[in-house]
Amino acid sequence: MAGLDLTRIDLPTGVALTVQSGGPREAEPIVLLHGFPESHRTWRDVAPDLARDFFVVAPDQRGFAGSDKPEGVEAYRTDRIVEDLLALADILVLKRFTLVGHDWGGAVAWLAALRHPGRIARLVAVNAPHPLIFQKSLIEDEAQRAASQYMNAFRNPAMEAGMAAMGLESFFDKTFGRHADLSRIPAGERQVYLDQWSQPGALTAMLNWYRASEIVVPAPGEEAELPAWTRMPFPHVTMPTLVIWGLKDQALLPVQLGSLDSWVDELRIAATAEAGHFIPWEHPEFVVSAIRDFIAETPEA
Repeated sequence: MAGLDLTRIDLPTGVALTVQSGGPREAEPIVLLHGFPESHRTWRDVAPDLARDFFVVAPDQRGFAGSDKPEGVEAYRTDRIVEDLLALADILVLKRFTLVGHDWGGAVAWLAALRHPGRIARLVAVNAPHPLIFQKSLIEDEAQRAASQYMNAFRNPAMEAGMAAMGLESFFDKTFGRHADLSRIPAGERQVYLDQWSQPGALTAMLNWYRASEIVVPAPGEEAELPAWTRMPFPHVTMPTLVIWGLKDQALLPVQLGSLDSWVDELRIAATAEAGHFIPWEHPEFVVSAIRDFIAETPEA
């Protein structure tokens, strides 16, 4: 991407990440976290625009694309990924920054905001549910529970073999394509996905994000109780927060937006029916505009 550099950075957490960065080094920093099954290229039409006025950092998170892929499910617990984020911010001397996360990157962003509010100036969650609301919806909302059964499929130890038998191109079309407008992906970009997924250990590393998660996804119709942690006092998100949502999302339903104001002190929601789950590249102009307006409305003291 023009004007953005790609470097490899060793972290004290034991992994090296491939990191895209660019923009005025003295400007306000924005960190962009991608989700499954992508890379920093999730932001291919967002990062260059933001980098005109902000210092933008977009890593390949551990397990993805050009970054290290440590073995073992425990290496992919969300708190380990948050440690990567803060270590990267320390190396780049980002004392406080706007944090933007999509999909699994959003899960990391929510947790970072809850646990390290002093480091996160603003939070932007892009089709990424609040952890408490998401877990409750999987117990109490049958439609969301049904929509989330893919998580159990991805946790299955036989998933890699199934993907290999299907072929990555078929997975791209049949599975990934079920949640994305593939017409928005040029042929060359499609090949980038396939090349990244074909790297040794890549499929297992990506799927281990699901396996490491403590989110409980009951089977449809199964009797299930809320996990104990959902009945305990839960902290509020205290920094200004923007939730961007593509309403065509078939995996994360609008129920995720319903009670956000109960858990987020300073909330804005920007939703559109013109995009689905992969709104960063299905409707990048909407995402860029929402982020720019949000930052302009919430200046740092």
